[in-house]
Amino acid sequence: MPFLAHYGTQLINLCAAVLLLLAFTMLTQRRILSLIHLYTAQGLVLFASTVLVALVTGQAELYKSAALTLALKVLALPWLLHFLIRRLNVKWDVETLINIPTTMLIGIVLVILAFNLAAPISRLAGTVTRATLGIAMASILLSFLMMITRSKAVPQVIGFLSMENGLFFAATAAVYGMPFVFEFGIAFDVLVAVLIMGVFFFQIRERFDSLDTRHLERLKEH
Repeated sequence: MPFLAHYGTQLINLCAAVLLLLAFTMLTQRRILSLIHLYTAQGLVLFASTVLVALVTGQAELYKSAALTLALKVLALPWLLHFLIRRLNVKWDVETLINIPTTMLIGIVLVILAFNLAAPISRLAGTVTRATLGIAMASILLSFLMMITRSKAVPQVIGFLSMENGLFFAATAAVYGMPFVFEFGIAFDVLVAVLIMGVFFFQIRERFDSLDTRHLERLKEH
């Protein structure tokens, strides 16, 4: 249906813009609880965009991907992150390695770089979502920037999870997603990784009475 294809594509582009806005907002946040809420919002946007792509393209496999996204990125992982910060009694990430204005300027440069890198690929892609590939790459780079500019372990993990969201959106934009069995395997690996990192957090807290990952340098002395 031309009507559905036209307005569906516009809504997908809107979801991409919101995803990029959320990635930028995460760069400015110091409160860990707010980062978790923004990550949950990213999951909702990914869920909505995946459903829209399924409706526009008729790719029934994407409905399974959308359901998996809802279960993992909107429900399971945010709950696990909330559980971790309650147990660790951590709600603030005051310290960043680079100040917020400088981080935002670097983020703008990364967005420009991402759009330039994605332009040749977008011209070759035959998908209706090819216009959002630049935004997907920008979201990945911004999430990576957030991960490396935070000194605390929990925000770094949220940055890693947000980067995985960008990769998922890029796969949907470029080739309408990966086969469901691969997506399920990756989702399971991410869940296991977060569980292992949770144990790692408790070990850092018990050893150093802090979640600042710079304390790990002390291990070199042993």
